[in-house]
Amino acid sequence: MYLAQLIVAIPLLFVLFFGIGFILNMILKTTWLPLAIFLAVVIYVGKDVTQIFTVVNMVLFFSGLAGTVGGIWTIKTLRAKGYKMF
Repeated sequence: MYLAQLIVAIPLLFVLFFGIGFILNMILKTTWLPLAIFLAVVIYVGKDVTQIFTVVNMVLFFSGLAGTVGGIWTIKTLRAKGYKMF
């Protein structure tokens, strides 16, 4: 993977998983479900991958994880301040 692709992929994955986690929290009203789904997908995809995890793969994993946790944290903060999501 080229450096330019990595620089674009990190914020892209963060925003993607932030949005997915935020929407799942609003619709299903379960706070930690997006994190469980994210980890289940990573484990499912990870066991099919025959190559060794590289630093690039781990950086992309943690950017997606940070987006998921960021979405969870945002929903929890909004609910604590009195906003009702759907």
